[in-house]
Amino acid sequence: MTAPHVGSKSLAQWLAYIERQHPRSIALGLERVRAVAQRMQLGRPARKVITVAGTNGKGSTVAFIEAIARAAGWRVGAYTSPHLLAYNERVRIDGSDADDAALVAGFEAVEAARALRQAQDDRDVALTYFEYGTLAALWLFQRARLDLAVLEVGLGGRLDAVNLVDADVAVVTTVDIDHVDWLGNDREAIGLEKAGIARAWKPLVLGEDDPPSSVLGHAYALGASAIRANCDFFFEALDAHAWRWREVGYRLELPMPRLAAPAQLRNAATAIAALRALGAPLPKSAIVEGVAAARLPGRLQRFRHDGVEILVDVGHNPQAARELAAWLRQAPATGRTFAVFAALGDKDAAGVVAALDDDIDHWLLAGLVEAGPRGLAVDAFAQRLQGSAAGDGERHADVPAALAAALARARAGDRVLVFGSFHTAAAALRVLRSEAGLDPPRA
Repeated sequence: MTAPHVGSKSLAQWLAYIERQHPRSIALGLERVRAVAQRMQLGRPARKVITVAGTNGKGSTVAFIEAIARAAGWRVGAYTSPHLLAYNERVRIDGSDADDAALVAGFEAVEAARALRQAQDDRDVALTYFEYGTLAALWLFQRARLDLAVLEVGLGGRLDAVNLVDADVAVVTTVDIDHVDWLGNDREAIGLEKAGIARAWKPLVLGEDDPPSSVLGHAYALGASAIRANCDFFFEALDAHAWRWREVGYRLELPMPRLAAPAQLRNAATAIAALRALGAPLPKSAIVEGVAAARLPGRLQRFRHDGVEILVDVGHNPQAARELAAWLRQAPATGRTFAVFAALGDKDAAGVVAALDDDIDHWLLAGLVEAGPRGLAVDAFAQRLQGSAAGDGERHADVPAALAAALARARAGDRVLVFGSFHTAAAALRVLRSEAGLDPPRA
């Protein structure tokens, strides 16, 4: 497929093109993307940069950082992935998703530099879908005169495309087992990859109480100052409506985040620590306002239908499932809980089920064939879960069919949880947002 003509206004055309430019969807390494960035003359995307890595909690932490910084009057750009309903969600400038024309201009700039570099080097300079998107986002940020850019790592950290940029503050939210084919099969190996976003003599904020020793060792070797949750900053719930954040010589009381789940308190606390580590003036009023304002689709996003609560969540690994289980126990339904579960083929689906099985009354499995090579048809998915309660659950071809079946069975007081991947959440949200009579989503 040839590149769209310069001046094309079709974002869909560009996305189809960049999806086919590299033989693999994931190709870690910075050599190719750095070469193109240099040809694009990409400099700093903002006066200050915070880069966020982690197994879970990255998107929520970015959302809190962005909301607080904007409440302080800063001009902020945020780059996140993957998106739920539209690619534009990945690039936000001053609180608004980038429009199609801006993204097209970014992709044109990337492609021009890539093609020129390839011609000069007389060799292929193929970029992945994520690398194209990262370079386009950085190009747009550089032109937006931002006070702060918040960059979410796509996979790992050390070899991820966003690590082209030297962060003023690096954040590692959590470290757990995921993407083992790329990052390693234990927390120490995975943690070292994620800690690769840290820079010498710059702060590294750690959202876990007990991070892997590899993360702390890497920070020490670099001279990066590790700022640890419940060691250097602290947070605790005061009641159902308020919580406290504190460090030595500083404390503030805050409203509970609109984002649900127990982990969101830790994500908000980590975001505050990251912004404080920048050293820029940050009014307490901005922190209060930002914590209350932060929203993020697909994170225990709630709908109601005929007295049935519907929860949509992107959780897709055992650590995320444990957080879901904690929330379900903390806020039990009066009736039964149905789970609509669909996951990609490279995920630990059995580990997810094990974490949640005690909290689910009925499982409904769905296929994700539309997710490409990583997607599974429902029978193949169920085969992976043989021996568990989920493996014997109802089978449906896709998420909309499974959701419809769950709602048909559910009665007032019951709860339906739809989760397992971004693809799962997106499919559910498309249905729920188009259904007449459903209450508007609540954060």
